[in-house]
Amino acid sequence: MTHETTLIAMLAAAFGLALVFGYAAVRLKLPPLVGYLLAGIVVGPFTPGYVADVPLAAQLAEIGVILLMFGVGLHFSLSDLLAVRRIAIPGALGRIAAATILADVVMHLRGWSWSAGAILGLSLAVASTVVLLRALEQRQELDAPDGRIAVGWLIVEDLVTVIILVLLPAFATALGGQPIGSDSASHDNGGGQLLLALGIVVGKFVGFVLFMLLVGARLLSWLLERVAATNSRQLFTLGVVAAAMSIGFGAAELLGLSFALGAFFAGVVVGESDHSHRAAVELQPLQDVFTALFFVAMGMLFDPGILARQPLQVLAVVAVVVLGKSAGKSGGARTRTKAGA
Repeated sequence: MTHETTLIAMLAAAFGLALVFGYAAVRLKLPPLVGYLLAGIVVGPFTPGYVADVPLAAQLAEIGVILLMFGVGLHFSLSDLLAVRRIAIPGALGRIAAATILADVVMHLRGWSWSAGAILGLSLAVASTVVLLRALEQRQELDAPDGRIAVGWLIVEDLVTVIILVLLPAFATALGGQPIGSDSASHDNGGGQLLLALGIVVGKFVGFVLFMLLVGARLLSWLLERVAATNSRQLFTLGVVAAAMSIGFGAAELLGLSFALGAFFAGVVVGESDHSHRAAVELQPLQDVFTALFFVAMGMLFDPGILARQPLQVLAVVAVVVLGKSAGKSGGARTRTKAGA
């Protein structure tokens, strides 16, 4: 396969197999994303036959995340997010804590260090934003009260993920001991470095949100108004996609936030304009296509042989995900009851 046709070959295989397996999944009364994941396994590096370009597929999958989060943001306003903060914040933090602690204990019993178990637990604690949002969309519950709580919950988890990635080196030092070549003074100051890094991340996030509300809202509204005045459907679609992609990429590259957070708040801002409904309609086909590609890319990362080589470890991880997140969800439900009361 020549370099010039690598992308075309991967897209042809990914979309073609996603269609076949997705159709089979629907016929079996399963969500189509199950078929997309199977398609990814087929073209992944762990199965025989054609192997797609996994790094390239992962980048294309990020486009699906950006477009999906932008589309979700179109249905929300800042007041909607603030309205569910008393449920979303403690619920998300409670589930992350429950899953992390459970994973840490289970992995420690299997011989892992506490630091390694904690890092695995943090990785498992964050829900898949794309999976849950697709489920809410298919059930038409995105605008329902529970759907809004779920989205607020996911935003909190995504922000926590960004914070964890930034603080991970310092966490590893704190949990695993003093790194080689460092002096005791720098090690004793680890707590201050953690607080400083946390403050920087939160400051960037707050600054980004304020910028989007105060400046981005006017700029995007002006841009879409000018593009809509041309009566060109192609230009309007291009304007919406450009807004989602550029803001999502800028938030990640310039501020260290995630693509999803940047695209979501870009969608929130566009949702306040007069063109929010048209933007959602124009974006939907691209959103569906690239979201399917996201699941195909995720399937490429799965090694089916792990089920035979390490079945107990796989069962332990599944148990942590199910039990840990269920415990956190129960805590969030109690919080919601108290908030409602």
